[in-house]
Amino acid sequence: MRQLIARVDDELHRRLKTKASSENRSLNELVTEALWRVVDGPVDLRTVRQRARSSGVLVEVGQPDDVPSLDELEAETRGFGRNVGRALEADRGEW
Repeated sequence: MRQLIARVDDELHRRLKTKASSENRSLNELVTEALWRVVDGPVDLRTVRQRARSSGVLVEVGQPDDVPSLDELEAETRGFGRNVGRALEADRGEW
């Protein structure tokens, strides 16, 4: 990996540091991303994910195997609305 030394205006440097800090990133990371954008043009989501995956910063989470279907979810929660409504009314002294 190469180092690049560039002279920038004090105000630009201050703004870059502020932006990097507000995004919890290093100044180097922010500037590198900006330079990639200049060289490559707009980057689509696929490219961002590919770069993140290759650099080891992408965390991919699979779908859990035990997600209930909509029908199963409706059957499991049938009647909850009435009980929740009654509990809220009782809490407010309306029931």
